[in-house]
Amino acid sequence: MDRRFGLRGMTVALLFASLLPAASTAWAEDAGRAAGSAIKSALQPFIESHSLAGAVTLVADKNEVLSLEAVGYADIAGGKAMPTDALFWIASQSKPVTATALMMLVDEGKVKLDDPVQKYLPEFHDTWLAVEQDKDHILLKRPDHPITVREILSHTSGLPFKSAIEDPTLDLLTLRVGAKSYAMTPLLFAPGTKYQYSNAGINTAGRIIEVVSGMPYEDFLDKRLFQPLGMKDTTFWPNEEQLTRLAKSYRPNSSKTDLEEIKIGQLKYPLNDRSRQPMPAGGLFSTAADIARFCQMVLNRGEFKGKRYLSEASVAEMTKRQTHASLKDSYGLGWATGGRSWGHGGAQATNMTIESDRGLIFVWMVQAAGFPGNGDKSQGAFRKAADEQFPGARK
Repeated sequence: MDRRFGLRGMTVALLFASLLPAASTAWAEDAGRAAGSAIKSALQPFIESHSLAGAVTLVADKNEVLSLEAVGYADIAGGKAMPTDALFWIASQSKPVTATALMMLVDEGKVKLDDPVQKYLPEFHDTWLAVEQDKDHILLKRPDHPITVREILSHTSGLPFKSAIEDPTLDLLTLRVGAKSYAMTPLLFAPGTKYQYSNAGINTAGRIIEVVSGMPYEDFLDKRLFQPLGMKDTTFWPNEEQLTRLAKSYRPNSSKTDLEEIKIGQLKYPLNDRSRQPMPAGGLFSTAADIARFCQMVLNRGEFKGKRYLSEASVAEMTKRQTHASLKDSYGLGWATGGRSWGHGGAQATNMTIESDRGLIFVWMVQAAGFPGNGDKSQGAFRKAADEQFPGARK
């Protein structure tokens, strides 16, 4: 009798246990639907007032996507609703990707952060610092120390935003030529003494990746990051199918009362033209889902779905403050950092944020070169709604 009861009890317990995953999945789906409804409701007024064309929002923890929503339009004139797999130019969100790639080489012992850049790129042996400059003359001297790999990743190298020959768009020079043009440009300040946002520094990091790895920068990213992570829509050159999913770019019209469609002025068209050069500081296109995978790897301290991409030490180094405490800008290596949260934005208002304490990732994808009305408050509205729905990740 006891034995039969025991077997029956075990059977019931096993049956109950088998139902738990389904119940958990159903709970997650219900929570995701509730969050999606709240996020859409928070953003709809911005769509209706024409202060935001459209957006894709995503919330994830270290293991799964908790919410993925699309609102508004990818193409206002064409009446095309924004799809959740819309493609966006993520611009400077490319910087953490480049920093991650370089840190992979640091992990392999092929690059050291405090090495001078000239160790890898000999053209930087002849760097000068501008002491005085006006329209008629420039006074130069040698910097106290050569710029280091750490400094080009943290915007403290003294390199300018770009060189004079990166014109009219930023995607015309090969990394080899670009790096030579930066080396020929006088530094704006002594390395390590100030912070100044510098595409040139991150592009130089991309050139180091090429030289050290022995393969083109874009191939390194594809083989070491994008393919293994499953970032199938992350590219410098959107193909024909991806271009059908590219969200149109918008800015305020002349009266600041509505939106007008624009091209991406920093890039050469057509965007799928392979004569365009990969730009480590800001050339990537991607989707919310792809960005989430990259962020999950970083939130998991360098590991994703059983594969290690970076050491925990390298993730910690990237995401801690590298700029001096006396400087107002808190920047790591390719990442803006607050210590316990890290992220980066792009020129057309895209953004990704990782909150390590809460174990949450927030991705905001739009294509806005400015906003009319109160459109600049739309990202805050997304975060407020998301924070209320997801106070913290499930352990």
